[in-house]
Amino acid sequence: MSAPTSPVGDARLAANLMHFARALRAAGLPVGPGKVLQALEAVEAVGLGNRRDFYWALHAVFVNRRDQRPVFDQAFHVFWRNPDLLKRMIGMMLPGLRAPPTDERNELSRRVAEALRGPGAAAEDEAAPEKTEVEVDAAFTVSDRELLQAKDFEKMSSEELAEARLLMVRLTPPTLEAATRRYRPDPAGPRIDPRATLRRMLRTGGDVAELVRSRRRTRPPPLVVLCDISGSMGRYSRMLLHFLHALSNDRDRVYSFVFGTRLTHITRHLRHRDVDVALDAVSAAVPDWSGGTRIGATLHEFNRVWARRVLGQGAVVLLITDGLDRDSGDGLSREAERLHKSCRRLIWLNPLLRWEGFAPKSSGVRALLPHVDDFRPVHNLNSLADLARALDRTGPRRHEGMRHWLKQVERR
Repeated sequence: MSAPTSPVGDARLAANLMHFARALRAAGLPVGPGKVLQALEAVEAVGLGNRRDFYWALHAVFVNRRDQRPVFDQAFHVFWRNPDLLKRMIGMMLPGLRAPPTDERNELSRRVAEALRGPGAAAEDEAAPEKTEVEVDAAFTVSDRELLQAKDFEKMSSEELAEARLLMVRLTPPTLEAATRRYRPDPAGPRIDPRATLRRMLRTGGDVAELVRSRRRTRPPPLVVLCDISGSMGRYSRMLLHFLHALSNDRDRVYSFVFGTRLTHITRHLRHRDVDVALDAVSAAVPDWSGGTRIGATLHEFNRVWARRVLGQGAVVLLITDGLDRDSGDGLSREAERLHKSCRRLIWLNPLLRWEGFAPKSSGVRALLPHVDDFRPVHNLNSLADLARALDRTGPRRHEGMRHWLKQVERR
């Protein structure tokens, strides 16, 4: 579809803007009919003489959050005829083996390509006549589900994200049983219960009775999740909220918090059985979505306001963040140490660990590492499944892999 050359009042421009809005909505942006009318008014105000003004006029209407900008930018340049991106979009639609891109950061979003391709493409492919083709098994007999489990959330298409959300319900970690102070009757228990034994003897008139034994009761410890929702986390925080919803509905005493520049308690919102309703409630309650990150300040607020309420009885804390702090780690080490001493285990989940060349260079990462028991990636379904090993109660408090990271921090 060519760039707009007709007057603003021309029906062709209105139709183009309507199709562009549909493509954005198919790519995941919240675009409705009102946005199309606002886009027409914005284009009428800036005119069509300058492509840059035209871009920013539509950007002001359709983009509400920072994470929406890459999708809008790619869709704009493809829809309004940027030759380079258009060739790459067509290449994604064609079958065959493609060489890996030279730069993953400039890779065209699959959601944009699928949205611009249109919903009728699949039906056209099915209606096409059958051809005799030689098929190449590029997956080496690996199933589609296994490929999806190992795929990065950032590289998934809209359909793959929907399927990943369904699989995420089955990825809840096993129930960790921790001993409490109370006891329960057990004929093979290691402890003799004198009170229960005396009561049994009174029933028989004081005659000798069999000893009553007991064993400590076990109960899953509280699970506290602190999830970063800043702009740098992007797609990961949204997928992890589905994981938190599955956790909240699978077991009791799960306390969920999200933080960017401030801390927000979302436990009540995630208790709703319908995941869509729960996430809508979370979005309405969180004022700092996709903004900056103040990890030290938010951990200070958690330690001051919430620690005594939710960290009792040996709670396990999952800290989900990339460690990029806007305050350059100011006060972060002190607050992380206090949090570590208040819980049973502090496990840090970081999506940046998906890169082989990751190194603890930022001040926030260096401040957090000495005070966590485990440091694990969280970028695909397999990484969430591996979380069960981090919650193994038979393992050591500090994971052996932490020695490697702590040595790097000491060198710097």
